[in-house]
Amino acid sequence: MGREIEADPAEPFALAAARIVRLRAAELDAESDGVLDTADIERVHDMRVATRRLRAVLEIFAPCFPKADYKAVLTDVKALADALGERRDPDVQIAAMEALSAAAPAAARPGIALVTGRLKTRQEQSNAALAAALDAAREHDLHGRLGALADAAEAGVA
Repeated sequence: MGREIEADPAEPFALAAARIVRLRAAELDAESDGVLDTADIERVHDMRVATRRLRAVLEIFAPCFPKADYKAVLTDVKALADALGERRDPDVQIAAMEALSAAAPAAARPGIALVTGRLKTRQEQSNAALAAALDAAREHDLHGRLGALADAAEAGVA
């Protein structure tokens, strides 16, 4: 997940933008495998981090991209990040409730199980919303549009 990217001060800003956006977009794609598996909650965390890193580089390099294309891509990245965040919250809460249940007296476990059940329902709902956000990203060709932003940044150097 998210390797450190070296910047060369001699590299033109727009070329750095193109290179780094392509790398962060590839990381986002790589993190999408298995993200809907509720048994492996770290996948959601890793993909969420990848969206935050991508968003940061998009914002840093915004002057290198065509404004309308940039805004549309950034909106889609934000929507995906929001869906990941909505799914991540119940994941973390369920894990905490399960740990609490393991340490709680037997009399407290039915109440904890009730809350955990409600959280699992919320997790399922947010997972469905995340699936829709992933579908939307594919339908809108988010990866291709990120590549087009990188291409536009490179073309601006020529």
